[in-house]
Amino acid sequence: MTTTAPVRADETATHREILQQPDSWQRLVASLDDRRAELDAFLQPLLADPELRIVLTGAGTSAFVGDIASVDLRRHLGRRVESIATTDVVADPHGSLGAPGRVLLVSFARSGNSPESVAATRVVDDVAPDTHHLVVTCDPSGSLAREHRGQDRSFVLEMPPETNDTGFAMTSSFSTMLLAVLLAFRPELASGTGALVAAARTIAGLEARIASLAEGTERVVYLGSGALQGLARESALKLLELTAGGVVSFFDTPLGFRHGPKAVAGTHTLVIVYGSADPYTARYDADILRELRGDGAVRVVSVGGDADDERSFPLDDLAGLDDALRSVALVGFAQLLALATSVAHGCTPDNPFPGGTVNRVVQGVTIHDHREGAVRP
Repeated sequence: MTTTAPVRADETATHREILQQPDSWQRLVASLDDRRAELDAFLQPLLADPELRIVLTGAGTSAFVGDIASVDLRRHLGRRVESIATTDVVADPHGSLGAPGRVLLVSFARSGNSPESVAATRVVDDVAPDTHHLVVTCDPSGSLAREHRGQDRSFVLEMPPETNDTGFAMTSSFSTMLLAVLLAFRPELASGTGALVAAARTIAGLEARIASLAEGTERVVYLGSGALQGLARESALKLLELTAGGVVSFFDTPLGFRHGPKAVAGTHTLVIVYGSADPYTARYDADILRELRGDGAVRVVSVGGDADDERSFPLDDLAGLDDALRSVALVGFAQLLALATSVAHGCTPDNPFPGGTVNRVVQGVTIHDHREGAVRP
């Protein structure tokens, strides 16, 4: 009888791809500098139209890039910026898009080979014929990149090649695409890259402490407001994926958590609150931390907020940055916790579903013709 040796976190591709992120961000900044004139020539005429609608889209983790970035871009561009998942666009184009008008569709994809990736761009072209496409992808040979490369109304922005993660879960692909879209529209944010790199390396140095949080944990809740809500959602998914559903995870906002979802909090629940950089929003983070710690039934950890007690991970390197940009580095905390929890539960992080019930690139989706039998406005 043979037994399989337990997997070590630091021997996985997932671990390598988490730790490579600071170097990938620096390579991204250099490549964007090289293409800035070309990118601006594509974007600036579109942004000159005050009626332009910017829609950020992707599936799963790629959709959460849009959830985070849309909050920041709405505020700083002063225009209509929305995050609508490709899965919603494909399944219900008229309901999800409404009267789209003139659209810049920003598509995020690690490989671009998921069935909805190309389908969503085609559906939006049908519904809004004056659509332009900014494709942000980690695989230049993927279906999405091939579909749009060289097209008059498209611009393909390729990430550093190593960010096409070979592990099951999106790690460096997520953070690098998020940084890319923020820099594409707000190039001045490049000055914060050094702080992101420093914070990511600080988080890597806390790996053992982060891993200790996995002990005795059966459920994990991530809470965050504004852009950090999208980060909370991605963090919860990472844990669910890498443990193959063995650890149930949830996400919410600090205010929303009280409205029913707080029922999940119990003795074996870990609650992680992402602290906002906005002083007003941070008051609500402090309130929920105080309340949950007063309840005494759950373990509560603050990440990225003030150092309110020994359970905090304040990450001072990120001081002065907005929450969307901070999310680029903060996600490393969730990635390392998910990896450690996966190993603790006997999973294989690089392939947590060896039976193929869930796949690195989604399979089994049939794309139907949205023009057949559609209920139109």
